[in-house]
Amino acid sequence: MFKRILFLAAMLPCMIMNAQNMENILSPRRQGLAVIAALEAKGDQAGLETAIAEALDNGLTVSEAKEALSQLYAYTGFPRSLNALGTLQRVLQQRKEAGIHDNPGKEADALPKDYDALKQGTAVQTQLTGKPFNYSFVPATDYYLKAHLFGDIFARNNLSFADREIVTVSAISALPGCEPQLIAHVSGARNMGVKDAELRALPALLEEKVGLAEAERLRGALQSVLGDSNASVQTVDFSVWPKGQPNTAYAQYFTGNSYLAPMDGGIANVTFEPRCRNNWHIHHKQVQVLICVAGRGWYQEWGKPAVQLVPGTVIEIPEGVKHWHGAAADSWMQHLTYHKDVQEGASNEWLEPVSDKQYEEANNLRP
Repeated sequence: MFKRILFLAAMLPCMIMNAQNMENILSPRRQGLAVIAALEAKGDQAGLETAIAEALDNGLTVSEAKEALSQLYAYTGFPRSLNALGTLQRVLQQRKEAGIHDNPGKEADALPKDYDALKQGTAVQTQLTGKPFNYSFVPATDYYLKAHLFGDIFARNNLSFADREIVTVSAISALPGCEPQLIAHVSGARNMGVKDAELRALPALLEEKVGLAEAERLRGALQSVLGDSNASVQTVDFSVWPKGQPNTAYAQYFTGNSYLAPMDGGIANVTFEPRCRNNWHIHHKQVQVLICVAGRGWYQEWGKPAVQLVPGTVIEIPEGVKHWHGAAADSWMQHLTYHKDVQEGASNEWLEPVSDKQYEEANNLRP
């Protein structure tokens, strides 16, 4: 039988912004708009249901929630927008049955009879981009952008221009492969009145409420627009292999944060944040097996070159061999681990930490 690993540890994450400071920078209402927009784009209906209830509790009106999710059809498509609106409708009904009376909010004012959507939309788009913009390659799309998106939709005044860009930036952060549009809308958000401090508060919020990949995508865009320092980090999809919970019991044997998700049969999935590694250690009277499943990391035996861990790499660590393993400097890493050939009296011997010099030497081996 496999023996459950005992040596994993982590400190509590320190990357999440203090909640009180977050509220001071980004109002609870705008936090709600950002989170439901990102979850709509991600297609996470379960998460969206929770986020909608929280946003309504924190002051978002029903009208504002409807408007944000309706606007997103232009960015994420009708299927995701309609799914999200269905979730909103279900949440409102459940809350009504529970005796919760949500603020309906103010509906958008009717447009004047002589309203010129193309003219107004052209002005709004110019404000957003900072200069006149014409998509002459596809004139029809240029018209749709001006007359419909920035004319008809942005003209609805139950959300401000700044609100709408908070919604748009957050949603595009959840769309892989749309980085150029994300960068453009981060820049546009500033032109529409979103403060730099609010934009900088969004990644921590998305990391806490939506996911790491979404937060990292936005951090990259902020680096491009605001010049913020941000080292590119390879993320992993925690919906495939769970991140698990921080394990603080053995924190003294780790550098950085790791997470543990126990699985059946004595197997555990271990997640390491970038630069996280365990101390040098030895398994006595047992053999440890590592199977990398996501991200990139390193395994090293004493006196030997480090071996890169990538998905599919399998390492069988002989009994009595001094070694360490952990994530690369610019990547999260997940591996499965278990013990085999376990003898009576099996134990783990924890040794000195892996020094920064030893760790950097390992990372320099990357092709």
